[in-house]
Amino acid sequence: MRNDYKTVKGFGESELIIQKSRFITYVNRAETEQEAQSFIDNIKNQHKSANHNCSAYMIGEHDNIQKANDDGEPSGTAGFPMLEVLKKQGLKDTVVVVTRYFGGIKLGGGGLIRAYGKATTEGISIAQVVERKLHYIMKVSIDYTWLGKVENEIRSSEYPLDRIEYADLVEIYIFVPVDNEEVFRGWITELTNGQADLEHVGEEFLEFVM
Repeated sequence: MRNDYKTVKGFGESELIIQKSRFITYVNRAETEQEAQSFIDNIKNQHKSANHNCSAYMIGEHDNIQKANDDGEPSGTAGFPMLEVLKKQGLKDTVVVVTRYFGGIKLGGGGLIRAYGKATTEGISIAQVVERKLHYIMKVSIDYTWLGKVENEIRSSEYPLDRIEYADLVEIYIFVPVDNEEVFRGWITELTNGQADLEHVGEEFLEFVM
């Protein structure tokens, strides 16, 4: 299982005019091929009169699903350069559609490759790239006498605080990067003179805008 990877934050849309042709880019996250194809079909339905609705997507932990579609453009001049942008940026679980309304001026093979690559890059920039990092959810149980000190230290630390629950003991839930668990345990133990109980209660991906 991957502990961290890059993808897009969510939906993004951008537009370029190149030699009078409109290139409208749509980007979104897609975690399955079905989600990617549904997104592509939706854009095609919105732009039935467009000359081309070219697409590309990368899905899976090991990029095991990679597809590119030129949708009528000369072979290798649209979907492939779009897919190459996804690869170059190291994006996973990402789908891109570039809709083209022809403006009357032919761009040639090289011009098309540059246009679709640029359109894809700009769309991704609007959608925003995020890094998703797997974190353990650690529960720290302490006596109320430790609450002030421990809470202040956690809020000042690199570890995101999830929530605090108040029962017989104070239960503090903290996100800890998977490769930092032992360091975190040692820190809490030292901070509380060994008076805290620590428990791994779950895991979750957190997103950080790049």
